[in-house]
Amino acid sequence: MKLLTNIGALAGVDRSGIKLRRGDEMAEFPLLRDAWLLVDGERIAAFGEMAELSGREFGAVETVDMQGGWVFPSFCDSHTHIVYAGNRAGEFIDKINGLSYEEIAARGGGILNSADLLHRTSEDELFRQAMERVGEMIAKGTGAVEIKSGYGLTVEDELKMLRVIRRIAQSVPAVVRSTFLGAHAVGRAYVGRQSEYVDLVCNEMIPEVGCEKLADYIDVFCDKGFFTPAETARMLEEAAKWGMKPKIHANELDVSGGVQVGVAHGAVSVDHLERTTEVEIEVLKNSSTIPTVLPGASFFLGMPYGNAKGMIAAGLPVALASDYNPGSSPSGDMRFVASLGCIRMKLLPEQALNAATINGAAAMEVAGDAGSIAVGKLANFFVTAPLPSLAFLLYAYTTPLITQVWLRGMRQ
Repeated sequence: MKLLTNIGALAGVDRSGIKLRRGDEMAEFPLLRDAWLLVDGERIAAFGEMAELSGREFGAVETVDMQGGWVFPSFCDSHTHIVYAGNRAGEFIDKINGLSYEEIAARGGGILNSADLLHRTSEDELFRQAMERVGEMIAKGTGAVEIKSGYGLTVEDELKMLRVIRRIAQSVPAVVRSTFLGAHAVGRAYVGRQSEYVDLVCNEMIPEVGCEKLADYIDVFCDKGFFTPAETARMLEEAAKWGMKPKIHANELDVSGGVQVGVAHGAVSVDHLERTTEVEIEVLKNSSTIPTVLPGASFFLGMPYGNAKGMIAAGLPVALASDYNPGSSPSGDMRFVASLGCIRMKLLPEQALNAATINGAAAMEVAGDAGSIAVGKLANFFVTAPLPSLAFLLYAYTTPLITQVWLRGMRQ
């Protein structure tokens, strides 16, 4: 066992077993000042105030003095695309020169460029590149991550991506969830024949993924210029036969109907939501689906930011995620994502941190293990230098405040 002492503040503590925070609850990110934390193996065994520690017996423990540093639950990043080959820095120049995301895609770029490069890249090389990104994310405080396929767009290449995700899950101490996103775009060989590509997803991709048990979830890019609500519904229904729950790309480029089709099929989350209206908020209020907003994509593409503040005012449990991918959000820094939530979406620091921890965990169904400092949960947390306030973590968003990262009870 390890006993962490002299913690300036334990942040995000939970004694009640909550699985998420919604509405007004998101303004609460409980702190326990001048604290200790006991780690037994991979999990949190106990915590409390230093004033209460004297006289307590834990048996053989290794004591680690935190010297006033703050301890936060690891970030839970519920929407990423980190298995990809190379980069799309050339499109970065296109964006600088004024081309929109839709214009780049219409010219055969974007997702299709990534698919071409991935096709030429071996599974081992994909794994190597993705592991570098996972290591970067862990170092920046992320302890749970969802990873999507979607740059394959053929049966074999989608399976190759999902096998890489499975290898990542077996190789890192972070919690990893896998999502099949064969419907990220229409594969190059099917351009102009979208209905035939949907047939391929339903009749070949989904059964192959299901047989190998490679994905926890299915995702569909239900948006303008991509897949329709009717096509999305068909793919979700086929995936349900194989036990894959929905997580939907919706309303990034237009008010698409993606939220409605996701809610109708019991989606765990609907993600992006840059163009969401009051109609979608009302639909979400009557569901268990978690709205997940991706401010990194808005920042990088110059798009509107999702109305997270309005969703919270409506009583919803908003999550924030990085959308780490090569074309529209090439960063997995969840601290920066939470800072954007404050700076550009006007969330309180407490709201942004809840969205990036416990609600992110709920958006990939791992809140029983991650997302807060709670007895019985995995000992996944990061340590900062002593802070003057909770807000300072997100205010000083480029200052290297994180000094230690712990996953499954081990310092990384």
